[in-house]
Amino acid sequence: MDILVIAAGILLALLFNFVNGLNDAANSIATVIATKALSPFKAVVLASFFNLVGPLVFTTAIAKTIGKGIVDPLFLTPHVLLAAMFGAVLWVFLSSWFGIPVSSSHALIGGLLGAGAAVGGAEAILWPAVELVRQVVVYALLGGVLVAAAYGLLRWWKDGEWKNTVGIGFVTGVSLTVPLLIITGLVEIKGIFAVVLFILVSPMLGFVAAFVFGLLIMRVFSSANPTRLNRAFKPLQIVAGSFQAIGHGSNDAQNAMGVITAILVSAGILSDFTVPLWVILVSCGAIALGTLLGGWRVVDKMANKITKIRPYQGFSASTAGGGVLSLMTAFGVPVSTTHAMTGSIMGVGSTRGYSAVKWGIVREIVAAWILTIPASAVVAGICYILYASVLLP
Repeated sequence: MDILVIAAGILLALLFNFVNGLNDAANSIATVIATKALSPFKAVVLASFFNLVGPLVFTTAIAKTIGKGIVDPLFLTPHVLLAAMFGAVLWVFLSSWFGIPVSSSHALIGGLLGAGAAVGGAEAILWPAVELVRQVVVYALLGGVLVAAAYGLLRWWKDGEWKNTVGIGFVTGVSLTVPLLIITGLVEIKGIFAVVLFILVSPMLGFVAAFVFGLLIMRVFSSANPTRLNRAFKPLQIVAGSFQAIGHGSNDAQNAMGVITAILVSAGILSDFTVPLWVILVSCGAIALGTLLGGWRVVDKMANKITKIRPYQGFSASTAGGGVLSLMTAFGVPVSTTHAMTGSIMGVGSTRGYSAVKWGIVREIVAAWILTIPASAVVAGICYILYASVLLP
């Protein structure tokens, strides 16, 4: 029976990575398809390849966060992980079916939380210390206020207008402060706290990076012929899309790696939490296969429904999104590729003004983001209760 449970857990983890690629294919190729830099088929093949390469470039720090930093490992039996995976797979699959770009990483984390709470209650969850939360909030607010003040003064000195810039400056300050805390090691942010924090930070960071990058390109090439500019940026956009796909694969493919390794450790097959090479390879292959098939309803929403994207903007969005993902992957933070890339697309769209972005579509996407963790947690919790009542003594 244990062998069957372990095998089922591994298969479900790989199925999760498959539906992850199915939903998150849009993250890697939306801008490339929107500007017709590549045909949809070529774009998907490109993204599949670099999703496969990504996890081999970076460390497996995120896999350790998933397997050891969300729920106390004492409660992570193969049965609990099986229920967690089922809840996550079901939520991501249904979201892909209805064309909703959700975070697969957060669906998995919600599944772990729900199944873990079902078996061990609130004490099974690795909650952050209150003092840590207080420190991060203080630092983030301070960073937001300082950047808002500096930006407001700069605009006031330049053209006398400062009121409309304070909000942008505050968001920029907050979105930069939190990653700086992680990079400098000033505050150790990890586990469930890092995940929840980056639900807010990753789209803001993508938005700010893409907005600034897009404005810079507009300023530098303001006198260029638009047709020639579009032609020049299309190949650059393909390179940027590849970079973004590496970031996506390196971050999201580690979700299944963390679960499979946790299953092997809990079953006594592995003595410590070290991700085997075969686990890395099969996890990469599953996410690449999902990307190859592509979630076309999600692709359409990301590519065409949020804003109209020109080649230089697609280059800016992919570069900014890929940069955010690569940076966070290097520090072991499982951020949402969907959040980072959606924020980047909104950022480049906003360079043409507020009305250039279809905020109604954005509100729908954000609502799905908010629902993902609790919805997958509820499903996984119910799955574990039913599973335990029927199959466990």
